[in-house]
Amino acid sequence: MGAGPGGPLFFTHYSFLGFDPHQLRDRYTASYFENNRNIALINRAYCIANPRHYKGYGPDAWGLTASDTPKGYAASAPDENDDHGTMTLTGALASFPYTREASMQALKHYYRDLGQDLWGIYGPRDAYNPTAGWVSAIYMGLNQAPIVVMVENYRTGLVWKNFMANPEIQQMLKKLDSERGN
Repeated sequence: MGAGPGGPLFFTHYSFLGFDPHQLRDRYTASYFENNRNIALINRAYCIANPRHYKGYGPDAWGLTASDTPKGYAASAPDENDDHGTMTLTGALASFPYTREASMQALKHYYRDLGQDLWGIYGPRDAYNPTAGWVSAIYMGLNQAPIVVMVENYRTGLVWKNFMANPEIQQMLKKLDSERGN
């Protein structure tokens, strides 16, 4: 994680729904929280630069990650091979702990400006692709759940605190520290 363009954002979300990245460091990074923030910022910067010139990308419209696409389920990422113009709301919104201002900007845009198309009875639709004139017909719980959990982690840290309070997690962290010689 964290090398090159960072990959799909789900790596920074699903891996850290319960596990607090503030408490993890290893030979790959001094801080997984900062690493995850950087991956989200790379994703957003890529969408702002918009090298493939897709419609709708910008500072308030970003979030390349795994989702429904016009051609089926795929893992979009900020790179030449994996960017197909589909933005997934969970990409930006589940990044709240890492990019609160940018995520709030995206939330406001997705709800206020595009809400008529992107929001429905079950909340946000999974994804959209303005270049293809496509909006996902589905509400994917797999992608909505990280939004809820990560917004709460941003707000209060509740999920992180409760998960990290498990004795097994603390034992694992101690074992990792001893194996690293800390």
